[in-house]
Amino acid sequence: MSRVPLLLLLVPMLAFASPAFAQDREVPYWASIRATELNMRVGPSADYKIAWVYRRKGLPVKVLRIMEGWRLIEDPDGSRGWVVSRLLTPDRAAIVIGEGEGAILADPETGGAVKWRVEPGVVGTLGDCDEGWCEFAVGNRAGYIEQARLWGAGEP
Repeated sequence: MSRVPLLLLLVPMLAFASPAFAQDREVPYWASIRATELNMRVGPSADYKIAWVYRRKGLPVKVLRIMEGWRLIEDPDGSRGWVVSRLLTPDRAAIVIGEGEGAILADPETGGAVKWRVEPGVVGTLGDCDEGWCEFAVGNRAGYIEQARLWGAGEP
């Protein structure tokens, strides 16, 4: 079989790969909650008791272990449990941590112009992080925040 027909066969298959397939990678890694409601269980099966119900789409989580279609996650509070992999997304998110409001700056530098402020617990989309600063967006507002103020922005 020549390479061209083989490529024509593989490309459509890759286009329809499931989100769970994208999460079959080396652990630990960051992910976020895809669903508006997600059950965290005490074991890797729907037969196990529900330990917690998340109702916060976009919340960042750390994936610690993979078992078939399940992921052992850790949430920002340190709670651990098992969730169905298809209800997670590899899209990066972060949650503001620490005391008091965090400043969202126009540029990634100390003393820069403050665009707006966020309180601890605010969840947003995480962009690139460099030299202690991260791009962070909440809705249609974006800027830079110190990496230390974000859970989900460091090494997993």
